[in-house]
Amino acid sequence: MTEPDTQRSNIKDFLTSRRARLRPEAVGLPAGNRRRVPGLRREEVAVLAGVSPEWYARLEKGNIAGVSEDVLTAVATALQMSEEERTYLFELAHTARGSARKPVRRKKSEAVDESVQWFLDSATLSAGFVRNGRLDVVASNQLGRALHAPMMNSETTLANGYANFARFHFLDPAAKEFFFDWEGGAAATAALLRAEAGREPNDKALHDLIGELSTLSEEFRTLWATHNIRFTHEGIKRLKHPVVGRLDLAYRSFDITQLPRATNEMTIYVAKPGSPSEEGLKMLSSWAMTPNATPAAG
Repeated sequence: MTEPDTQRSNIKDFLTSRRARLRPEAVGLPAGNRRRVPGLRREEVAVLAGVSPEWYARLEKGNIAGVSEDVLTAVATALQMSEEERTYLFELAHTARGSARKPVRRKKSEAVDESVQWFLDSATLSAGFVRNGRLDVVASNQLGRALHAPMMNSETTLANGYANFARFHFLDPAAKEFFFDWEGGAAATAALLRAEAGREPNDKALHDLIGELSTLSEEFRTLWATHNIRFTHEGIKRLKHPVVGRLDLAYRSFDITQLPRATNEMTIYVAKPGSPSEEGLKMLSSWAMTPNATPAAG
């Protein structure tokens, strides 16, 4: 299947999934008792978007040629898409059209500038790492490696020499012990990969990863089929660390701007000052500095 064909199929599945999740009463329509499928009907979405039912049916089949950005915006509004979902839909549409004017490709750098590593290493009470769009860990500081010791030590996790969050999450049973909210993390991981697949449809390594996860993990296959996407990555992470026990950490990700442009993001984990988790991080930092305690970086 060619790239435009794949993206047309993704558009079809994405729009269908967004329509199925939207209840009629949420848009002011009667629920009725003769609905054979969940969510809105195609003709109802067409009315809400201000287009003909035939036009919308054609769009939902992935026939994107001739569809203006105004129509896509109207459909996104009718389906109550988030800003991230709108961005994802436009990226799919752009690729499906096979336009000669391609969006700017951001280089998938596997190496970070040495100043980025210096920054990571200077954050002695923050666990930090850098990941690419495939969720490979391409750089980290000592505390970041110690915090993610179960993943860094997992042979299942390694791919091309780098630890990978998605492979750890779905393929290593230790992940369900490490993450208190494994289900929430699994959903976020699949959504991040789905968004990356929309941005980078030609990334063979990404397609190989998705294929591997789909083959080996029923849980991943189920989440992948929801077509949920996620661009931002921040919140609270609750971990059960094998050395220091429970840690409740706030985390936030930041784009790294370097030339050539890269998809890499830096993520920093911190603990609330004065909390038991801060004491846990301090203990983990001391443990990480003892000989042979910290697992080797990917």
